[in-house]
Parts: sequence; structure tokens; C-alpha cells
Amino acid sequence: MDVSNPRTRQDLPVERRREIEIEQGLDNLAHYLDGLFRVPGTTWRFGLDGLIGLVPNVGDTITSFASFYILLAGVRYGVPKITLLRMAFNIGIDYVVGAIPFLGDAFDFIWKSNKKNMALIRERATGTDKGTKTDYLFVFAIIGLLVLLLLGSIFVSLYIIGSIFWEIFTGNI
Repeated sequence: MDVSNPRTRQDLPVERRREIEIEQGLDNLAHYLDGLFRVPGTTWRFGLDGLIGLVPNVGDTITSFASFYILLAGVRYGVPKITLLRMAFNIGIDYVVGAIPFLGDAFDFIWKSNKKNMALIRERATGTDKGTKTDYLFVFAIIGLLVLLLLGSIFVSLYIIGSIFWEIFTGNI
């Protein structure tokens, strides 16, 4: 059955149509974050994650929250916990390395954690096994740890910036 055909999609049960729309929305989100723009004359693509990530801490934090949505989708599609952990690791690497000035900006254009996570969902999703309460608790615990990592890096950045301004305005430099 060709589910891309709108007429065929109407024949599907409501639950199946909703899953197809969610999958399309996830693909669109991953595409916007990791592959929206193409460098002319090449096949190399980058997305909003790389562009927004140019704003120190703020950009990486905003795009990480969008990545959390894809992580939560992994639970909805019945992805095993070990794969959810791998997906969270991809998001964490994207954030931690992306927060390093200059190197992190270049890394954001290369490391496509959302595309990687979508591939993991496709590989490991059972489709029939919806996420359980413990799966959601597990993912929310992971997201909590990632948010603590985000907050920690923001506080470190603010401390460093504050120290630099303190040194400049007190004349110690």
C-alpha cells in the first residue's frame, strides 16, 4: 500500500495515519536542523543547528531542546533503552563539542545528531511496541541529565565572561 498517496492514506486506520504524520514531522525537523541548506556546487548540507549554534550557548541550547523531541519520539516508536541512550549520547556530544568556541562551530556543521537519531529510530523501532511508563521515565531522566549539562555549561560561560569583565573594569589586565 502506497502511504504517500493521499487517497490511500485515507483508507488507513486513524492511528496509522497519525504515525505517518509524526514520522514526516520528525523527518522534517531533522532535515531543518541538519540538512536544510546545500553549499552550492557540492552535495554538502547543513541546517539550522549549525547556524543557530554560532550564537554561543544560546544557539546550542535551543537546538538541543528540538533534539529532545526526536529522543522522545524514539520512545513512542518503541526504540530499546540502549538505543535511547545512544541517541542521548549523540545529542550530548553535539552540545558539548558545539559549545567550544570556533572548533564547536565547525563541528556543528559536520556532526548531524538529529539525522543519526532518525536513522537509529528507523533501525530499531519496533512499531508495535509503544513506549511504557518506565521508558518515558528513563528518557525524562536522560533529558534531565542533559539539561543539567546545558545549565552547567551556561553557568561556566557566564562565570568566565563575568571574570573577564571584572578584570577589565578593575584594571587588573
